[in-house]
Amino acid sequence: MSENKKKPTPLEFKPDLEEAVKRLEAFYAGDMIDRPIVMVTAPKEGVQGARGSNYHERVHGDIDDIIDRAIQSASAVYYGGEAVPSFNPSFGPDEVAVFTGSEFKWSKDSGDTNWSVPYVEDWEKSLPIKLIDDHPLWQRMLEFYRRAGEKMAGKMALCPLDLHTNMDILAAIRGPQKLCEDTLDCPELIDRAMADARAIFPKLWDAISEAGKMKENGYCHGIYSMEGAAYLQCDFSCMIGPEMFRRWVLPALEEEAEIVKHVVYHWDGPGALVHTDDIVSSKGLHTMS
Repeated sequence: MSENKKKPTPLEFKPDLEEAVKRLEAFYAGDMIDRPIVMVTAPKEGVQGARGSNYHERVHGDIDDIIDRAIQSASAVYYGGEAVPSFNPSFGPDEVAVFTGSEFKWSKDSGDTNWSVPYVEDWEKSLPIKLIDDHPLWQRMLEFYRRAGEKMAGKMALCPLDLHTNMDILAAIRGPQKLCEDTLDCPELIDRAMADARAIFPKLWDAISEAGKMKENGYCHGIYSMEGAAYLQCDFSCMIGPEMFRRWVLPALEEEAEIVKHVVYHWDGPGALVHTDDIVSSKGLHTMS
């Protein structure tokens, strides 16, 4: 780590964090100090953990109780190598779409499964797409980050949201099948909708970063960083070809990567492999998962 780099805030559950960060920063720089990065976790003998939380509970349950249990669970785990104790307050894959006006649909069989209910019937009438500042679940999410940032400070790191942004927002609020039709029937409207979706990302990122004090304490989503780290993705990309991907998805991903700094791109199924060359050559991508 260079002299002008800010040292990571020590974590009670990861006493060797500074050493881990040195190796992670070398990894991001395309280098290696003495070995590849390794992330290992194991239960601590004689330390009792706590029950975790699922999407449904994080949407409807007691925020402080959920955070306290996450801290108790982290205290019962040994984090070896570059593994870092962290907490993700995600409400579900389509949460960003919900923050724009959709609603969650739940399965009675699983509290950890949900979907968004599409609400766009006419793009002309629905644009612009934007975060609803006073949406109760968006405000709840920011409160989650504020309380977690306070309670977890010096113990564990916070993760960014489940970032189904860019064209995944459009698929969630319109429905994937109808969006596929729209890409052929009204591509100019999709241009406008994507401009709105791209404007959502920096506002979302800055808001959760500030609420959780993540710029001070570091970001973690499987990859710890003092500057910013997250998984990015576009699951809808498996339904479009390379030309459409380059028109709508790739520019958005590159903008997001510039903001995030350290990016793991998450593939979602073999249908997306048609975009391999574009993803590998894209600006800002570091690793694929």
